[in-house]
Amino acid sequence: MLDRILDSLTHPVALAPMAGGAGTAELCVAVSEAGGLGFLAAGYKSGDAMMAEVEQVRAATERPFGVNLFVPGEPADPDVVEAYSAELTPEAERYGVELPEVPLDDDDDWDAKLHLLLRRPVPVVSFTFGCPGISLVDRLHEVGTAVVVTVTDPGEAVAAVAAGADGLCVQGPEAGAHRGSFVPRKPYGEGEPGLLDLLRAVGKAVQVPLIAAGGIGDGAAAVAARAAGASAVQLGTAFLLTPESGANPVHRAALRDPRYTSTTVTTAFSGRPARGLTNRFILDHADAPIGYPAVHHLTTPIRRAAVAQGDPGGVNLWAGTAWRLAEERPAADVVREIGEAAA
Repeated sequence: MLDRILDSLTHPVALAPMAGGAGTAELCVAVSEAGGLGFLAAGYKSGDAMMAEVEQVRAATERPFGVNLFVPGEPADPDVVEAYSAELTPEAERYGVELPEVPLDDDDDWDAKLHLLLRRPVPVVSFTFGCPGISLVDRLHEVGTAVVVTVTDPGEAVAAVAAGADGLCVQGPEAGAHRGSFVPRKPYGEGEPGLLDLLRAVGKAVQVPLIAAGGIGDGAAAVAARAAGASAVQLGTAFLLTPESGANPVHRAALRDPRYTSTTVTTAFSGRPARGLTNRFILDHADAPIGYPAVHHLTTPIRRAAVAQGDPGGVNLWAGTAWRLAEERPAADVVREIGEAAA
């Protein structure tokens, strides 16, 4: 099922589903129309909001596209959240906001989204932060939807294929934004193989199409990923400066700002490991806890206020290790350049 979709692409390029605003229906359409595989990010949206974007994409293109869902995890530890809330009190005062009472457990409108996607199927549904059960994968297959699971090690890959996944998004540690591992881990990144080694290891463990993600910002990186066993490559950071992106002005400016010289994996903004440009907030909260999604909700008013005030120091500036290669140009140009190199 997924094989047919990937074979139908003019270019073996997928759009990373970027939740939180950077991913838009316009960007999804632009990537699919250019011959790649566009994705919508359903994370942080209600089921109805997700479906409104799905219908917007359907109305604009007949090319295949996908929708990405966050798999609900375990509730956050209330003591951990309370302690971090106390740590963030000066941040709230700095930006003139109040820290909210946050839910320790939030399923991101999981049931409603699945109900809608089963009633109005899309070509591909991908999952991040975990693996759906066999029965759910079977139901998606019954309505003609291919299933992709994001994995970060061979063990997760084997589990995903055992559950019936048609393909895997193999996410290397170079990737920007959230690490898609089934269970959030700290410390993060120590001793982990890079994307190319991870692709080879996963390719030995399972026999399904692999979509490579992490640090792919130019044709050379795409060629290397394909040579390591990827059927396609997935890019997120490379699309952040395109006109179709929903990245906010503070984020866009930071990606071009020479004062930012590195990326760091942090749990400070959401309670899950995620890679972004190293800024003040990350450095000031280097020991932030695991506690997703409660920490995400806790920091939301701080991040929004920082954006409104034009302060990149208090914003999650998600970016992969190849962020310097991102350019201000149409999404279709990114798809064609990367795709022609990787064909």
